[in-house]
Amino acid sequence: MRALVCSQFGTAESLAIEDWDLPLLQPHQVRVDVRAAGMNFPDALIIAGKYQVKPSLPFVPGGECAGVISAVGEEVDNFQVGDRVIAMPGMAAFAEQVQVDRQQLVPMPERMSFTQAAGFCITYATSYYALKQRADIRPDETLAVMGAAGGVGATAIQLGKALGARVIACASSAEKLEFCRRIGADELVNYRTEDLKERIRELTGGRGADVIMDPVGGDYTEQAYRSIAWSGRYLVIGFASGDIPRLPMNLPLLKAGDIMGVFWGSWAQRDPDRNLENFADLLQMVEEGKLDPLVTEVYPFEDYARAFATITERRARGKVILSFE
Repeated sequence: MRALVCSQFGTAESLAIEDWDLPLLQPHQVRVDVRAAGMNFPDALIIAGKYQVKPSLPFVPGGECAGVISAVGEEVDNFQVGDRVIAMPGMAAFAEQVQVDRQQLVPMPERMSFTQAAGFCITYATSYYALKQRADIRPDETLAVMGAAGGVGATAIQLGKALGARVIACASSAEKLEFCRRIGADELVNYRTEDLKERIRELTGGRGADVIMDPVGGDYTEQAYRSIAWSGRYLVIGFASGDIPRLPMNLPLLKAGDIMGVFWGSWAQRDPDRNLENFADLLQMVEEGKLDPLVTEVYPFEDYARAFATITERRARGKVILSFE
């Protein structure tokens, strides 16, 4: 089969599509013919050797995909050949086939396309875990989302609205903010042209945002935290800007505020049962029409370099997908 192989750490230009052999299918595993795979910012960090997990070379990147089961191990009794599934391998999804443990699969809703399903796992699961388990957001609260037009940001807008919160989308251009408005944001802040702290406080009547989601980091983190409400929760998702901020620690003291780390992948491994409960919630939202998974950027598998550039140059609006069809 063909796979996108990383033989040395670097940029997307150091990757290559090569023939790649899968190991023998284990009794607890399922083989999936990949129809589409989701691309995320951590994929760029992984191939650069800059992520929390540094795989041994060579390897196939890609943490999530969707496809059709083509083989099942002898111990697998909850899936069968021909099932349409969403897979969460954590690695190796950028290939024509992937083998995953049966616990890394969920059934794919009939109303979802393969491109929608491929990008469903990481961003929606991260945002839902952040808002539900970490922030415990309530319907009467205000959620401010940094980097709101990106993959995590866009899903946070959708889920924040689904959970009943008022959502303030914060982004760096009018074009990005218009996208945020279309997917449901109540208020918009351009932090390139407006004072982020003052604008959020103005939009909340001086109270501040109850919950702030930040997948960006960098120069705007302190401004954002200064806009937080009393006893607010600041969710640290990642550092897409490339800079890890240094926050004055008197600010959490003065606001009685929390700073909460959000590492969905590690939590999912530590608490797989609750993770599956979260997926059941998300899939039910899809089935009921309360959640329409975003797909805004679809690239052929062979055009992987452009897909990576969309991520690393922060041009993505929603989800970036590699298609194998």
